[in-house]
Amino acid sequence: MALKSTVFKASLSVADMDRNYYAEHGLTLARHPSETDARMMVRLLAFALHADERLEFGRGISADDEPALWLKEYSGEVRLWIEVGLPDERLLRRASSRASQVVLLAYGGRAMDAWWVKEGGAIGRLSNVRVLALDDETCAALAALAQRTMQLQCSIQDGQAWLTDGSRSVSIEPRWLTPRP
Repeated sequence: MALKSTVFKASLSVADMDRNYYAEHGLTLARHPSETDARMMVRLLAFALHADERLEFGRGISADDEPALWLKEYSGEVRLWIEVGLPDERLLRRASSRASQVVLLAYGGRAMDAWWVKEGGAIGRLSNVRVLALDDETCAALAALAQRTMQLQCSIQDGQAWLTDGSRSVSIEPRWLTPRP
């Protein structure tokens, strides 16, 4: 018998001063049995950093043809493709040909550093791909916020983000691996 995804609900309030975007989002996140709380919360963070009324979660880590999140135009054209983790360069190359912009939130400590040494040169040549890295402490703090039902607020200013559930806060300052846009 296959294990089923665990459903998490999040009410997310976004105040993005960098983009002048302020909105409330009711989100449903399905955490695949092989997905960690950290990865799920990085997906939620990716949503907060790029929040839009049309941004939606993909089918998850079991679907190779969909990203973690994406934003499609009404015509069906993919404007933004967002991945999390340490994907193969070929996946990002394929995504860069399907979407106007590709963003990767990479994490994984030393494994991330080794991945970037191996894949960074090829990824850096993809003109529409941006890569941001999260450190292990940030990912652990995000994972600690994971609850089946969450009330979260995210404030973004000058490239930094603060995510809070009202009693705990996480300061997030992603490190750019590719040149800043």
